[in-house]
Amino acid sequence: MRGSELILSTPNSFKIYTNMLDYIYYNNTIKDWGISILFIIVAILINNLIFFLIKRRTKKNTKSFIEYFLIALEKPILLGVTLLSIWLSANRLNLGDNVIDIIRKSYDAFVVLNITWFLSRFSSTLIKKYFTSEKRKKLKINPKLGPVISRLVLIVLWLIGTATALTNIGINTATLLSTLGIGGIALALAAQDTIKNILGGITLFIDAPFRIGDLVRIDSHEGRILDIGLRSTRILNSEQRVITIPNFKVMDAFIINVSHENGRRVILTLRLPYDTSVEKMDEAIDILKNIPKQVSEITEKDLIVSFSNFEESHLELTFIYFVTKDINYRIGISKVNMEILKSFNKVGIKFALPSRTVYIGNDTLNKT
Repeated sequence: MRGSELILSTPNSFKIYTNMLDYIYYNNTIKDWGISILFIIVAILINNLIFFLIKRRTKKNTKSFIEYFLIALEKPILLGVTLLSIWLSANRLNLGDNVIDIIRKSYDAFVVLNITWFLSRFSSTLIKKYFTSEKRKKLKINPKLGPVISRLVLIVLWLIGTATALTNIGINTATLLSTLGIGGIALALAAQDTIKNILGGITLFIDAPFRIGDLVRIDSHEGRILDIGLRSTRILNSEQRVITIPNFKVMDAFIINVSHENGRRVILTLRLPYDTSVEKMDEAIDILKNIPKQVSEITEKDLIVSFSNFEESHLELTFIYFVTKDINYRIGISKVNMEILKSFNKVGIKFALPSRTVYIGNDTLNKT
């Protein structure tokens, strides 16, 4: 008898449970709430599966384009699945037209922002990969250009994405921009020097008239490049002083990159007295032409030796040569000058001293 009562009570219990699922709670049955929650649970399981598959696919050290794409897509796609599950859960419930409209607009805005997030992650990853690649090193592209380009791309992407998201929720971006326009103009005027320096820095990165370590002459300043920043460029001069030059002034200046020269040209003027014989003058010219054989720091290429002028108190020789860029050019100049002095003294060629001849009546008075 008790067994039959148990059998009879089972349908009644199922009926009670069914009635409970049909219970209305906030305009929706318990069953509808449960199904909506089930969507979110399924989304969590799908996210875990996606996370596992992407990690398994991208665990190797050497990554291809596909791996970088999946790494950038990982977090946005997890968020996208979550947003989709929330939208499906809310859309099947009776929450009222106002609530559904708010959820729909929010969903559209978050989808746009999520796509923007993916594009920004993917672009940053590609830019970073390019500026650390062997190709960049071969092209000798300044590595500091990478963060600048990445930042500019992110700003553009997020401006477009934010404007689209605001439009989706019903905000007129044109009105908003016009409202912010006056403040933007005032801010731009106040920061115009900073903006000019940043634009100058970007131009320096792209144009690359010099690199860190190059010996350059910027207007009246000469030294080695220590750093090229977004706002300024720093050089170390021969007195071991650091000179900071704003980038917009660097772009307006005359720049000579000494490091790109095959050699450093030196123009040397030698003065010989008027009593120097023609033979001694020829000998002096021969000595100068043979200097590259005695001093390895200079080359015979583009060497010029000439009897250049008759001055008031002396004869003038011009010696033009190039010091190789592999050494400090001052060392080369010192060696050349020492060799000329030794060679001239050896053969008895004298240098002229400053002098003036004064005539008084029939007598001649020489003053030195």
